[in-house]
Amino acid sequence: PFLGKQPVRIYEDIEQRSGWASNAECVLLLCLLAACGCQIGASQHLLKTVRKDAEGRAKLGVEAFAEALLGVPKTLAENAGFDAQESIIAVQEEHENGNPAGLDISTGEPLDPVACGIYDNFLVKRQIIQSAPVVASQLLLVDEVMRAGMNMRKR
Repeated sequence: PFLGKQPVRIYEDIEQRSGWASNAECVLLLCLLAACGCQIGASQHLLKTVRKDAEGRAKLGVEAFAEALLGVPKTLAENAGFDAQESIIAVQEEHENGNPAGLDISTGEPLDPVACGIYDNFLVKRQIIQSAPVVASQLLLVDEVMRAGMNMRKR
């Protein structure tokens, strides 16, 4: 979810401060998202509601993607030393109650990242999501090549 109704645009601010930022910085600062896994939790919650309308195999695909999205908040919780299941359940309950929430890595409890001023860059998130299938297919290809090599040794 974007902050507010529109992405946070800073073109006007940059134009007012001419010479303040390079063109590359203008592109990188295009818009912000709530951090701490908040947008991932909201996306997962939305996918769970959309799953009800899906039919057949699509239903399983939507469910699998929704569960895969939880990998990031689970990793955040585990790396911070908290029980990932308890932390994720607490964040999911906040989303079900209509409250945007991410994971506070200091306490393991849900947190409103916008209220705390914690943001992610939209363009970076988009690039990560677009790169994920490429990385996954490369890993599968490496696995396949290794398996073929093992089979050739056995002959």
